[in-house]
This record gives sequence, structure tokens and C-alpha cells, in this order.
Amino acid sequence: MVILTFIKSLEFTVDKPHLDRTKLCDMKDGELDPMYVKKKEQLKQLVSSIIRPKVVQGRTLSGKEFVSFLEQILEALNKGEIPSTGSLVEVFNKGILERCLKLYHERMEKLSLPLIEQSVQDYHERSMEEVMKLFEEQHFGRHHAKKSVEQLQEEVDKVFKNVVMANEYQSSKLCEALYTRCEDKMDQLQVLRLPSMAKFNAGFLQCNQSFEQKCVGPAKPNYEVRMMKMLGKSRSLFIKEYNHRLFNWLVAFSLVMVVVGRFIIKFILMEIGAWILFIFLETYTRMFWSAESLYYNSVWHVIVSTWETLVYSPVLDLDRWAIPAGVVVALFILYWRCYGRSKHGSGWILPLYNTKKGGSNRPRSD
Repeated sequence: MVILTFIKSLEFTVDKPHLDRTKLCDMKDGELDPMYVKKKEQLKQLVSSIIRPKVVQGRTLSGKEFVSFLEQILEALNKGEIPSTGSLVEVFNKGILERCLKLYHERMEKLSLPLIEQSVQDYHERSMEEVMKLFEEQHFGRHHAKKSVEQLQEEVDKVFKNVVMANEYQSSKLCEALYTRCEDKMDQLQVLRLPSMAKFNAGFLQCNQSFEQKCVGPAKPNYEVRMMKMLGKSRSLFIKEYNHRLFNWLVAFSLVMVVVGRFIIKFILMEIGAWILFIFLETYTRMFWSAESLYYNSVWHVIVSTWETLVYSPVLDLDRWAIPAGVVVALFILYWRCYGRSKHGSGWILPLYNTKKGGSNRPRSD
């Protein structure tokens, strides 16, 4: 059809080659109409005079070579090796995509992880608005722009997924560190030298507040549950052991004060007070068969309140300074015992043990 149209455009007529058209492909030129053969040769000469020879790399191509060359061109076009209008648009938009992705990367790298999930999502949406604004200003072509937008969205989703995973990791890492720190703190409070409910409560509150303020991100809900369980167990265990440890400590303290008041500073009122405390603790538990019954007594509550006031306060933590304070007091007593009384005499106005220096030195008789 194309050939006939071309021939007609040249105003060149060709007679019918043969009456039997079904056998034209199998016939040779000698079997065709002589007038047709003549006109065909004239047509060849006319076409040869109009069409310039195809020269590739300095060599003129024959018909078969030109067909082979056209096949190679078509194959290269189909593979995208030869730029077309569509491929040029894609190359142009590809540079824009790279700039948009770079902008998104730079914005997301500014995030200080970990953050709550909603903050990350909001920042992602704001960054995406800027990226799309940049793309809309610079992209080329409508049809190819849609494909580029889809490709841009896929790449951004990959980057955002990595950011979400990094946020989860950083959140888990931070909350785990805070949880471990609080767990160690609770273990330290369980073994206080001087048991103090006030100090335990202060450490408990500090741990809880520190965790609530610093633990952020998607891992926080899970670690909150673990934190509450751990703090609850630590508190129950401390309360269970608190009264028992305080009772044993007070018994030991009363005996120490008896020895100190009797033999070291020889202060009779100190010894009497220590004996009263010791007798009360031991007698009450013997009367009621268990130390647990003592813990509900109003006298015990007064003792506990006094103890808490002395042991721990915002100003003085006796558990921390117990050993240094004990060493200083011991040195002071030793100095007073050895040098103070001999130089200055006894300055006590309270009753002390009176040791007679004079008296009979008669030898004992059997």
C-alpha cells in the first residue's frame, strides 16, 4: 500500500504484470508482461535518481545491508540505547529525582532520635511537602512525571522505613539503659547499711521521674510495663525486709550503747536508756510471740519516725556518712578518754559512774 501510494505520488503508471495474480511471486521476469518489465526498470531508475545512497562509516549500503541496518536501529530504539523523546524526559527527571531524594535525606538526617512516633511522622510529612514542591517546580512532561512521582514515592518510603527502624532501635537502646540504671539503683537501696524508707522512696521517685522524662519513642510503652513491675517488686521486697532489718539493727545498737555508756564514756543515763530500749524490744516480742506484732504498735511507729528523721534528710544522709562519722566520734571519745579528762578534769554535770581512787588496799584473804 505504501509502495503504490509512493508510485502514484510520482505520477508514474505501471501495467499489470500478469493476468494470473496468484502466481506472481513464483514467476520470473521472462514470464511477465514485457511492458510491465520495461516500466519496472524505468521505475528503478527513477527511484535511484531520487533517493540518495545510504553511506554508513564511509561505505555505501546495498538494499539488504540497509534493511539489516534498519533492523539494528529499531532494536536499539526498543532497548532505549538511542535517545527518544520519552527517554530524554526520563533522563531529565532522573536528575530532579536525585535532587529531591537528597533534600529528603538531608532533612531526615537532622532528626535527633529517638522521638515519639507522631513527631517522626509529622516531620516526614513536612519534608515530603518540600520535596514535592521542588519536584513540581522542576519536573518535565506530564505522562512521564506521573511515573517519576511514583518512583520518588517508592524511594522516599524506603528511606522513611529506615528512619522508623533507626528510631525504634535508638528508643529501645535509651529505655534499656534507663531501665538498667533504675534496676541497679533499686538493688543498691535493698542493701542499705542503715535501712531508711525515706531514702528508698526518694530513690524510687527519682528513678520513676527520670524514666518518664528521658525514655521516649516507640519502645516506651513496653518498657513502662517492665519498669512498673520491677519497681513494684523492689518496693514490696524492701517493705517486707525493712521492719525486720530495723528491728535487728536497733537491738544491736542498744547493746552497743550499753557497752559505750558503761565502759567507755561511763554515762549512766546513756546506759539506762539503751537498757530500756533493749528490754522493750526483746520483752515485747517475747510477750506477743513474734516481731511482726510489734510493727503495728504505736510506740514502734514513733521509733520508726525518729529513726527516719535521724538517718535520712535532704541535708544529711547518715547511711552515706555513717562510717566517717563513727570514726570521728570514736577518735573524739578516745582523745577525751586518754587526754581530755587528765588535763581538764571531768566537766560533766550529768551523773557518771564514780570510781573511787582511794580506799583500802588490803590484800584479799582467803
